[in-house]
Amino acid sequence: MTEVVIIDAVRTPVGRRGGGLSTMHPGELLGVAQKALIDRTGIDPTEVGQVVTGCVSQVGEQAFNIGRTAWLAAGLPQSVANTTVDTQCGSSQQATSFATALVGSGVVDVAVACGVEVMSRVPIGSSGRKDFGLGIPIPQTYFPRYEMTSQFEGAERIADKWDISRADTDEFGFRSQQLAAQAWAEDRFGTQIVPVTAPDADEEGNLLDTTHEVTRDEGLRDTTLEKLGTLKPVARPDGVHTAGSASQISDGAAAVLIMTADKAKALGLTPKARIVDSCNVGVDPVLMLTGPIDATSHLLERTGMTMADIDVTEINEAFASVVLSWVKEHNPDMDTVNPNGGAIALGHPLGGTGAVLLTKALHELERADKENALVTMCCGGGLGTGTIIQRV
Repeated sequence: MTEVVIIDAVRTPVGRRGGGLSTMHPGELLGVAQKALIDRTGIDPTEVGQVVTGCVSQVGEQAFNIGRTAWLAAGLPQSVANTTVDTQCGSSQQATSFATALVGSGVVDVAVACGVEVMSRVPIGSSGRKDFGLGIPIPQTYFPRYEMTSQFEGAERIADKWDISRADTDEFGFRSQQLAAQAWAEDRFGTQIVPVTAPDADEEGNLLDTTHEVTRDEGLRDTTLEKLGTLKPVARPDGVHTAGSASQISDGAAAVLIMTADKAKALGLTPKARIVDSCNVGVDPVLMLTGPIDATSHLLERTGMTMADIDVTEINEAFASVVLSWVKEHNPDMDTVNPNGGAIALGHPLGGTGAVLLTKALHELERADKENALVTMCCGGGLGTGTIIQRV
């Protein structure tokens, strides 16, 4: 069996909506991550067999195979092909799985997996807007089979099913903010972040000749449990989720360099980890966001591992109930779960988040001198992505 390894992974800071990265074209932002990955590892970019990119709203500035245009705009070689995939929120984690499969099957020896979303410029849901006059994404034959719910409602139904209270979600949201603040105070992200030079813009959004540098995640908020308790629910009048216990609209990109262990040795590169296994599972599209539960079960069964073997888990904090229901099902050591904060504090740039989480997990294993990490995400439409990596 071919051993597939990760050489390195990088990410941009995650920008808040309308923040420091909002003036960047998505292709330029992704190109920053792609180019930084190549420069940091010193690999000849022509060695890359394929690039696989995750992006959710593939319309407007994020259309036309965004990973390909990003690569070319960054001055990287035209001989390297790209495919852009949509697995909703898990897009760039699934891009990593596809890249792993390409390498593991021998189709290519080296691949780059990456992802991007600039939600400030291409709002969530843009690719299915009714006012474009192109119809709706869901055919009529779907509705007799499944109730159509929003992710917000799915999160509330998960809270109902797993008996998760408003106090529980507020406490989890506060935890995310505290851990993210601690991570930044201790410079835990220093090895993974690529600074971004972005253009300034005037009040009308016109780009100026001057620039600014974005070096930190912008979503962190100075808050308290008391403040979180005053926020209004976002889905139901009596719901348990607020802006303080759900992921933030964000901008960001990340990239991961993957190859065979033999190729790494031939190129003189030292792997940071190997990919143990990955998956994408289907779950109830009405509850929609329970995918991490099933993805984790699937991976643990296939690998023979248990949660006690997992030293770091990066599970996307789309909503607090997604993580808390997963916790009730898998009973992890909470000190290992999102130890540096998650999307509630740091943000969730949709198609970029899977690669961001893999980057965070990889560097945290190294920083904390640990062995195994699990990355898992819920995805719109009822999917769950999962990856286990092992430090080498």
